[in-house]
Amino acid sequence: MDFMLEEELIDLMTFCLQNSDSPEVSEKHKRISEIGRELYDDGGVDALENFFFVLKNRITEEIEKDPSPMRSLWNGITDEWQY
Repeated sequence: MDFMLEEELIDLMTFCLQNSDSPEVSEKHKRISEIGRELYDDGGVDALENFFFVLKNRITEEIEKDPSPMRSLWNGITDEWQY
């Protein structure tokens, strides 16, 4: 399941970074937030940190764009996650 969520997040974040003016971005952001809640429920803040580390490395390498601003989409899931 983690692999599927990782691939979905890669696709969603890549789309958002490459199509920032698309009307679909808000829908994609909503799904990114939902996946963050699922990850947190399954593995806590460590799961969020680990997933984002992998996402950032892959996306930065594949499309040379930094997804770090999307970390804030997971704000509010836990007080431990504030970006």
